[in-house]
Amino acid sequence: MSSSPNNDEIKARLNLETSCIRWHELQTYFARGQVVRVGKHLDLLEVASELTADNRARFEQWLAIGDVGDVSPDMARGWYEHNAELWAVVVAPWVLVQDRSDSQVH
Repeated sequence: MSSSPNNDEIKARLNLETSCIRWHELQTYFARGQVVRVGKHLDLLEVASELTADNRARFEQWLAIGDVGDVSPDMARGWYEHNAELWAVVVAPWVLVQDRSDSQVH
């Protein structure tokens, strides 16, 4: 499936807004329920662009199989204890985060 130019533009913009952030800096957003976990095997920019495009069917599919979802209290606690560094991108009002600590991503 090829991307439309509009989708490519969205991804390019989101790529510029993606960065690593420590979990401690996300505590306020987590407390508000605004942090969305993205599975390691997904492309963070793809998920963010689908959310930006309001592609409910795709997003609900990821939610249903657990590839995208809330950050569990246990996961949040672990990230807090290690002040984990996560990849993040904001799609207001959400902050999408991805833990790549075990991945071979450089």
